[in-house]
This record gives sequence, C-alpha cells and structure tokens, in this order.
Amino acid sequence: MTIHVEGLVAIAIFYLLILVVGIWAAWKNKHSGEAEGTNRSETIMVGGRDIGLFVGGFTMTATWVGGGYINGTAEYVYLPDYGLAWAQAPFGYALSLVVGGLFFAKPMRSRGYVTMLDPFQQIYGKRMGGLLFIPALMGEIFWSAAILSALVKQVYQSPWRGSIGKNDTWVWIDNFCLLMLGGIPWQVYFQRVLSASSATYAQVLSFLAAFGCLVMAVPSVLIGAIGASTDWNQTSYGAIAPKDRDQADMILPIVLQHLCPPFVSFFGLGAVSAAVMSSADSSILSASSMFARNIYQLAFRQSASDREIVWVMRITIFVFGGLATVMALVTGTVYGLWYLSSDLVYVIIFPQLISVLFVKGTNTYGSVAAYLFGMLLRIGGGEPYLRMPPFIYYPGWTTEQRIHHMTGEMEDVVVQKFPFKTVSMLASFLGNVAVSYLAKYLFESGKISHKYDFLDAVVSKHSGEIMDKTTLVTRGNNIGLSEMAPVKPRLSVTLAAAFKRRDTLAAETVEEEDESSPDSSHHDE
Repeated sequence: MTIHVEGLVAIAIFYLLILVVGIWAAWKNKHSGEAEGTNRSETIMVGGRDIGLFVGGFTMTATWVGGGYINGTAEYVYLPDYGLAWAQAPFGYALSLVVGGLFFAKPMRSRGYVTMLDPFQQIYGKRMGGLLFIPALMGEIFWSAAILSALVKQVYQSPWRGSIGKNDTWVWIDNFCLLMLGGIPWQVYFQRVLSASSATYAQVLSFLAAFGCLVMAVPSVLIGAIGASTDWNQTSYGAIAPKDRDQADMILPIVLQHLCPPFVSFFGLGAVSAAVMSSADSSILSASSMFARNIYQLAFRQSASDREIVWVMRITIFVFGGLATVMALVTGTVYGLWYLSSDLVYVIIFPQLISVLFVKGTNTYGSVAAYLFGMLLRIGGGEPYLRMPPFIYYPGWTTEQRIHHMTGEMEDVVVQKFPFKTVSMLASFLGNVAVSYLAKYLFESGKISHKYDFLDAVVSKHSGEIMDKTTLVTRGNNIGLSEMAPVKPRLSVTLAAAFKRRDTLAAETVEEEDESSPDSSHHDE
C-alpha cells in the first residue's frame, strides 16, 4: 500500500498537540501537592485525588478505548469467520466497568489505597505483593506494546453479524468472562478509581465509562460492517479484499483511506492516534507506579525520599515505554504475549483481589498456592499464538489446521473447547481459601509448630504495624493502612461499610482505641 499522506500528517499534528499539552501540564503542576503537604510521588500516581466527573468520565473511558480496542473491534466485525457475534470487547469491557463500579471501586477508594497492589501487601505481605506484581507488569507492558502495534498498522461479504457455533459456545463464554471479570484487576483501571475525589465518584466514573465504551465502539462496528460489505474491485484499494491480502487487522485505516473523503480520513486517523497515546501512556504510568511504590519503596527502600521515588518513576516510565515500543516494532508475538498475560491477570490476580477485599481469613500460604495453581492450569492449556503446546488436555479438545500468523505455514494446533481459563480462575480462588484455612487450622491447633510459620502469615497476623502516607514499615507481614491518603468524609462511606475484611478492621479499631484511651500510658509503663 502507498503511504497515506493525510493520515501521516494527522498523526504528526495530533502527537505534537499531545506533546505540547503534556509539557504545559507538567510545568503548571511542577510543585503540585507541596502546598497541601502531600507527597509529589503520590500526587503523580493518583492525580491529587481530585478528578471530577467530567474529566474523569473521559479518562476512565480511555482506559479501554485505545488503538487495539478500536482496530480490533473493526477487524472482528469485518472477518466473515467471526463477525459482530465475536466482537466481545465492547460489551465485555463495558460490563467489567459496571462490575468494578458496583463491587470494587468503593472499597478500594474508601480505604485510600495508592495502587492496586496495596491491599495485597496489606494482607499477604510485601513478598507476595512482589510476586503479584509480575503478572500485573506483564499485562501492562504487553498491553502497551499491543496498543502501539495498532499505530504501526494503521468480493462482497454479507455475514458481518457472525454466528456462534454449537461447539464454540463454551469458548465464547470463557472469553466473555475473561473480558468482563479479567478487565477489573488492572492498575490502569484502579489508577482512575483511586484518583477520584470520593468513593461515590469512583463508582459513577465507572458507570459513565461503561456507557462511553459502548458508544465509542459504534464507529468501529460500522466500519467493520462496511468493510465486509464493500466490493473492493470498485475502489482504489484494488480487486483483492483486505482479508485475502492478510490485512484484516488494518481494515479501519483502509476504510478511512479508500472509502472516505480526505478530511474524514484526516480526523479519523488523528483520533485513532490520540486514543493509542491515551491508553499507552496511562498503562506505562500504571506499571511505573506499581514498581516505584510497591517494589522499590515498600520492598527494598522503605526510607526512600519522595524525590527519589519520583525519579524512580521517571526512569521506569522511560524503560517500560521503550520496552513496549521495541516489542511493538520488532516482536511478531506481542499479541500472543498480551493474550497470555491478560489470562494470567484474570486467573491469578482477580481471585486474589476478591479474597483480600471480601473473604475473611485468607493468608499468604493460600495466596502462594493459588498463584502457582492458577498459573499451572492456565499455562497447561497452551497458547497457539505463541506456539506453546499444552500439557493439560481439557475435555473437548480438538486439533485444527491453521495458518500461523508469523510464518504463514499451515500447522496443526490443539484447540481447547473447554472454558479452562474461567475454571482455572475459580480453582485459584478456591485454592486460596482452602489452603489459607488449612494453614490457619494447622498452626492455631498446634498440629504444626509455630516456628514453621516461615511466612509469618498466621502466628504474626496481628503483629504491630507502622505506616505513614508513603512508606509502609512492617514488623510482621501485615501492612497497616490507617494513615493512607485522606478521603473526603462527606463524599464517602465509612471504612467499615466499605471494606469487608472485618477482622482487619476490628484489629485496627482495637489498636486505635487502646492508643486513645486515658489508661494507655499507664499500661505502657
């Protein structure tokens, strides 16, 4: 294909505008947070916790509406083997925002967390938080690379609506659950939630973004349907359809270039480029925030200054951004890596997020077991995109011949018709609960000596805790969050109503009462 001059100019202009606005915003907010006494690193991570409904609604929508979302929706609608029936991202991600707003936004914001990993380190300790950082980081980096890949890729067919075969029903359900529930435990989502001015606002932003995701998917669906119904022989593109040239993933820019006036193409490609940058930069900021706070500061440098944390964020933004860009340009398996990492986020992090927020009594032993169990079951199912053969053959598996996306060669691929991703997630959750209660019973009953509690997850559960606004200093494995960033009382619910782990709340309440009691000094003496 020839170079699309209008599109190239549009991308250059839009990115120049983004750069100018970014420099202006950074200069204007250079000393933000200093007057209020808030650490600048926290201000950068959660935006000062003052994002309102108007700006927040757009930024929350941009959480998922990126280049991959727009191009991918158009591609699936265009392909005759898939169609609208398999374009699940708009509906799946919209529902994930609704579910996140109903059940997860309020407890996370009410507790004043700074990153998604904070509750894991509070309950399971800094080491387990470091382990959970791995799939979270993989998801953010590979997602950024997939988004940037959408920027690099910028005969009559009627069945664009698609259909779901009887043998593919469970696969469709599995993928839909992955999008709906697996779209919740992402730092890029909770970054917006934790930036809201209140817990109630965080919920409303999620609902607004769900509506925004559906609205923003309409142009992609229409473009995919138009591409599927076009007689390409009558266009400047040529007689051979995009799918026959192996360019189905570029259907959106192809339609904009060959079926639209130049000014429509100009603004259309410019809008896509803006969506790409919006999603990519927030994802990279999310990864750097988790690393700077939960890994560098809480695990290795608890005495790090605020200025040091800001510089760590700057360096990791450069490193993660460069890594994602290189992968987008030179790695042909970036989408396969993103699929696998997204599955690991769904299988590993989502059930553990449910456990730390809503299940009483889970501990580090259960978390480690669930981590390994979920990873084993998911990787055991294989990943055809990466040529990763399965070593667990789930019920209903079949062998199909497919053309590999990189080599173009026909090869036999094992296809799992069983919803093994969702089953792996459920198994991980149940494993966490079962092993946690088993470990608690064995240690508390004396069947296993307390000296073997090497993770300090049961015996030292109620050990003392010290924390300030940016540094968690733990004497056991639990991290107290009572002095986390403040929440506006008039806009939020009480702590006890928002956070369902009553045992944690009870322990903190008792400690606070003891400290404020007139007799506390006497007891200390």
